[in-house]
Amino acid sequence: MKLLTRKTAIITGASRGIGSGIAKTFVENGCSVAFTYSSNKEAADNLVSELKNSEVKVKAYQSNAANFDAAQQLIDDVLKDFGSIDILVNNAGITKDNLLMRMSEEDFDKVIEINLKSIFNMTKAIQRTFLKQRHGSMIHMSSVVGVRGNAGQANYAASKAGIIGFSKSIALELGSRNIRSNVIAPGFIETEMTNKLSEEIVQGWRDGIPLKRGGKPEDVANACVFLASDLSNYITGQVLHVDGGMLT
Repeated sequence: MKLLTRKTAIITGASRGIGSGIAKTFVENGCSVAFTYSSNKEAADNLVSELKNSEVKVKAYQSNAANFDAAQQLIDDVLKDFGSIDILVNNAGITKDNLLMRMSEEDFDKVIEINLKSIFNMTKAIQRTFLKQRHGSMIHMSSVVGVRGNAGQANYAASKAGIIGFSKSIALELGSRNIRSNVIAPGFIETEMTNKLSEEIVQGWRDGIPLKRGGKPEDVANACVFLASDLSNYITGQVLHVDGGMLT
C-alpha cells in the first residue's frame, strides 16, 4: 500500500544523504516531490533521473531556504508547477563544529541561519497555502544533539534544539486548522558524510547504541512517511526519536 498517493511534498536539502533517502521513499509511496539543493546541480539532476516515475512528478529547485524571499519564491514556484502542496520536510542543514573557545561568531551565526532560520522562512512561506486548504503536515529535522547537546557542537545543538521549540509552538498555533507540525530527531545515521570517518570511530558510535548499528537514511525516511501520511492524523507537536535507542 502506498501511503502518500496523490500528495505533494517539498523537501529542502535533498540532493544527498538523509534528504535524498526521504525523497526516494516518498516517491516509492506515491508522492510527488519538489526538492531543493544549494549548489550541487549534478547530484540533484542525478536524483531526478533516478526517481523518474510515470505515476508522480519530481523536480529539483536550486534555492536557499535561509533566505526569506527565496523561500517564498520557492513555494510560489512549486505551487505553479505542481498545483498543490501537502507536506513540508525541513531538512536543509549544515555543521561547523568546534569547541566554544575556538568557535567564531561567523560559524555560530551561519549554522543558526541555515539550520534554524530556514525553518522559520519555509514555514512562514507555506503557512498561507496550508491555512487556505485547511490541511498540511510539516516535518522538521532536528537531531539527538538538539536534545542532549554535544561537546564541540554548541552552534549545531542550539539550532536543533530551537527547531523543537519552534515546531511545538507552531503545532499549538495551527492545530485548529488541521495543520500538523512534528519533529524527527535522528541519531547516528550512516551516510556519505560518515563514510569519511575511520571505521574505528564509526564502530565506536555503533557500540554505544542499544541496537548496535548506525541508522540508514531509509530509517529516517520511513518515519517521515508515517508523519506525512494519514496514519498520523492525530499526532502533532511531537518529537520522534530515530536513534536506535541512544536516548533510552
